[in-house]
Amino acid sequence: MLFNILTLFLHVVTVSSLTLFALRIGREALVAWLALLIVAVNLFVLKQITLFGLSVTCSDALAVGYLLGLNLIQEFFGQKFARKTVWTTFFISISFLCLSLIHLAYHPNGFDTTHSHFLALFTPMPRIIFASLFTFLLVQFFNITLFSWLTSRTSFAGRTLISLLASMVLDTLLFSFLGLYGIAANLLHVILFSLAVKSLAGLLSAPFVLLSKRVIKHETV
Repeated sequence: MLFNILTLFLHVVTVSSLTLFALRIGREALVAWLALLIVAVNLFVLKQITLFGLSVTCSDALAVGYLLGLNLIQEFFGQKFARKTVWTTFFISISFLCLSLIHLAYHPNGFDTTHSHFLALFTPMPRIIFASLFTFLLVQFFNITLFSWLTSRTSFAGRTLISLLASMVLDTLLFSFLGLYGIAANLLHVILFSLAVKSLAGLLSAPFVLLSKRVIKHETV
C-alpha cells in the first residue's frame, strides 16, 4: 500500500512538472500535452488499484493535470484559446475511439498473441469514451466559466485551486456513474477516494501553479 501512495505522489509531481515544461515550450506544446493526457485518462482508468484499503482507479493524477493545464492556458492565453483547446482535445478523444474500434475490427492470424489484450483494453472503451466525452465537455466549460468568474475576485492561485476542486467534484460524480458503473468493483469507493485523491493531487499541484509565472516565456492573453 505504501508503494502505491508513494507512486501517486510521484505521479502528481511528474504530471505537474511535465505540464510546466509544456507551458515553457509554448501554448501549442501545452495543447498537445493535454491531448495526450485525455487519451491516457481513458486508457488508464481501466486499471484498478488499492489505496488506503479502497479499490480505486489510477488516472486521477492525469485528470488533475489536465485541469491544471487548462487553467494555465486560460490564465496566460485567454478564454477563447481555452475553449478552442477543449474542442481540440475533444476531437482527439473521438479520433482515438474511431482508431481503437478499427484496430479491433482486424481479424488476427494464428501467430498473433496480442489481440486478446487489445480486446480487454478497448472493448469497454466506447462506453468509457462516450461517458468521458459528455463529462469532459460539461466539466471543461464549467471550469472555464468558473475560472473566468473568479478572475476579478481572487488571486491566480486561488481561482486555479477553487475551479480545480469544484470541477473535480463534478467530473468524478458524472464519469463514475456514466463510465464505471458495473465495471468498478466498488463504485462508492471509487467516487469517495477519487475525490480525496484528486483533492490531494490538486493541493500537491498548487506550488506548480505559482511556478508557472516563472517558467512561461510570454504571457499573451
